[in-house]
Amino acid sequence: MNPIDIINKYYEENSNLYNILINHSSDVTRKALDIARNHPELNINVHFVREAGMLHDIGIFKTHAPSIDCYGEYPYMAHGYLGSELLQKEGFPKHALVCERHTGAGLTLQEITDQNLPVPHREMMPLSIEEKVICFADCFFSKTHLGEEKSIETIKKKLSRFGERSVNQFDEWCKIFL
Repeated sequence: MNPIDIINKYYEENSNLYNILINHSSDVTRKALDIARNHPELNINVHFVREAGMLHDIGIFKTHAPSIDCYGEYPYMAHGYLGSELLQKEGFPKHALVCERHTGAGLTLQEITDQNLPVPHREMMPLSIEEKVICFADCFFSKTHLGEEKSIETIKKKLSRFGERSVNQFDEWCKIFL
């Protein structure tokens, strides 16, 4: 499977949004693959990470985030499960799980309901090592400052809006992946 072929089905090549998605996804994928290479003991499937890392944000075009040229109808936070639905229809259920489970440091059902988040009420925590490494790598990059890697402290500050569990999860991943 070539992730660019799938992206090209939903995004106009050379559009600003296409370039944002490709650049951000490339940064996330590169970091995830670096982690995999630096930690052979984790037995991370690099082929899968290469594909899923490029596809983790495929659902952003369905959301309303004008700062990154998204003019869809859904709130930005919904991009994960929307991307998951797209990839399930494309026949890639494992890649779809990466989309759904990559927001923040993952989302528990409790966090979703307590914070009234605009996503389906179900567990959205990364489970496989590949899901975790992509979720972790994604924390380091935004779509508004392409190519700039965030500091650990900046990431923790951003994750704190989801609650202490997210910050603790990120800290745990730092011990494993860095």
